[in-house]
Amino acid sequence: MAFHCPLPPDELLTHLHGIEAELGRTRDGGRWQARGIDLDLIAVGDMVLPDAAGQDEWRSLPPAEQPLRAPDRLILPHPRLQDRGFVLVPLAEVAPDWMHPRLRLTVAQMLAALPPGALRGMVPASS
Repeated sequence: MAFHCPLPPDELLTHLHGIEAELGRTRDGGRWQARGIDLDLIAVGDMVLPDAAGQDEWRSLPPAEQPLRAPDRLILPHPRLQDRGFVLVPLAEVAPDWMHPRLRLTVAQMLAALPPGALRGMVPASS
């Protein structure tokens, strides 16, 4: 979902975590565990947080380290969005021309660049 919000990104993320908690999500199961609700802040316009170097560092983290390290602050755009079909497909529905401020690629371009099979198992939501 895309929307406009007057809150700063870290405050918005706190609200999203509150919604998750109200719906029963707990954050004690470790990273990348199955969960009934997961609200992520993917991007805020062309904002880069904490800064260009920090965003680039988290985005280029080797795959083996990704599940082991968690940032202690908000990273925007989300450092894995370009790798995840389950993020890019719905994002392409609402903002196909949004351009990643560090990669300089649109959502449509990132989606087209996914490796073969990256969308395997994904099915459209029923309308």
